[in-house]
Amino acid sequence: MEDPYPSTYRPYPGVTTAIVNATIFDGEGGRIEGGTIVLANGIIQAVGGADTPIPEGAMRIDGAGRWVTPGVIDVHSHLGDYPSPGVEAHSDGNEVTGPVRPEVWAEHSVWPQDPGFSRALANGGVTTLQILPGSANLFGGRGVTLRNVPARTMQAMRFPGAPRGLKMACGENPKRVYGGRNQMPQTRMGNVALMRQTWQRAAEYRDRRARDPSTARDFALETLAGVLDGEILVHNHCYRADEMAIMLDMGREFGFEIASFHHAVEAYKIPDLLRGANTCAAMWADWWGFKMEAYDAINENIPLVHNAGACAIVHSDDANGIQRLNQEAAKALADGRRMGIDISDEVAWTWLAINPARALGIAEETGSLRVGKRADVVLWNGHPFSAYTRPQQVWIDGALLYDMNNARLRPVSDFELGQPGEGDVK
Repeated sequence: MEDPYPSTYRPYPGVTTAIVNATIFDGEGGRIEGGTIVLANGIIQAVGGADTPIPEGAMRIDGAGRWVTPGVIDVHSHLGDYPSPGVEAHSDGNEVTGPVRPEVWAEHSVWPQDPGFSRALANGGVTTLQILPGSANLFGGRGVTLRNVPARTMQAMRFPGAPRGLKMACGENPKRVYGGRNQMPQTRMGNVALMRQTWQRAAEYRDRRARDPSTARDFALETLAGVLDGEILVHNHCYRADEMAIMLDMGREFGFEIASFHHAVEAYKIPDLLRGANTCAAMWADWWGFKMEAYDAINENIPLVHNAGACAIVHSDDANGIQRLNQEAAKALADGRRMGIDISDEVAWTWLAINPARALGIAEETGSLRVGKRADVVLWNGHPFSAYTRPQQVWIDGALLYDMNNARLRPVSDFELGQPGEGDVK
């Protein structure tokens, strides 16, 4: 049916711009020294070496000694649902009223005035991000993919045409929350049993609706039917390798694919299964040990998954972490090299660019610096894997939305106006 909350996103205006003499990571593993990239009419017009033609009248930016990358994409964020300041009145990310809540949509909690959006833009070069509901529930609800632009409404941030996601969770969170209330699920086998019951109901609902379109709508099962029809992508909070394997089996049982596992600290144990299922693993560099299912982590997780030919992603799940995903990728890259996995810098950038774009179903439009794609670009003032480097300028759809040397190009939300620290991009 027609989308009741459609995107109203319109790109901000930009000017034809050429960045020259920069080192370019194209987001798909390519690297150009002394490269040129041309942005015009919201898209990438050209990428290449020093001989790349530049349109007459284009604004020229000398990128000598600096790096150009695609905008960073975070597949796991709660900005807007758990905004800053983090007070109870703003805590709208977990519908902890039942373990099966696919009827809730994270986008309906998004507060566009969250200062975290501008921090992610200015400090992290984040141009696109998926907002997910929390992980207390087996079925947490729908996620939404946003453009990281100042806007009055969530709809004005929605990435046009991006498929919505379904947040699922296995493991300790659902059984802890509901087991503590002496209700199902109380165990991991309870998790799986309740998931299977729910998918069976969804399959039956979809069949009924196909036979009789006048069947009363069920908003929860409608979301799950969207998954079974391939319209909604599954993003599954899951730490342990054995549980991820069971979830892949469950997908085969009911006929859906899992786009990505999140917090997959044991992904290094099953890269062959992930590769075979075309499922990405979204991981931290070294965040672990805060509960049992996060215990068996290794710092080489991301490079091991990548080296085995599976889709590796660096994600944040954190309002601070989203501001330094480049540093998280750098840590994982260094750990891989220390154990003998030699991955180049430009290939490692795929963990922040084309791989998350693929998981979100938007790789045809963004995630790499290819002619015709959206002009989502970051100019870094040093090597992007250095802890001392910051985004110098950030473009979204060819519009310059952040410039570290121009105070007028530091987004300030209405909430921040008149408050201490306004616009200082802490």
